[in-house]
Amino acid sequence: MKQIYTTTLRLNLSDEDDRRAYEYLQKMDKKQYHSYSKAIVTAINDYFERKNNIATDPYLETREKEDAFLRRVTETIEKSLHYVPATMLPIAPSTIPIQENTTADDELSAALDFADSF
Repeated sequence: MKQIYTTTLRLNLSDEDDRRAYEYLQKMDKKQYHSYSKAIVTAINDYFERKNNIATDPYLETREKEDAFLRRVTETIEKSLHYVPATMLPIAPSTIPIQENTTADDELSAALDFADSF
């Protein structure tokens, strides 16, 4: 059995917030939201779920802003690298350690120093 609750939504178009809400409802994607009711239910649920999440985790909003900022920085750097000629990109350092020129005497001396440490 369906349980339907009917209510009236009254928007004062002189009020900025009400007018914006009305404009959103007028421009909403009819394929995604088949009625005003579906759009309003989604908006109400999202709003109160977000308020509850922020109440339980006060740093949620800050982390989301930081993550969004880092994504924008990363995207900007990636886009910029597309315009840099390949010859200007830094070459990754070799993972193989560079050996200094050592002589047999140096190696023998290091081995004796090591043995003397016991």
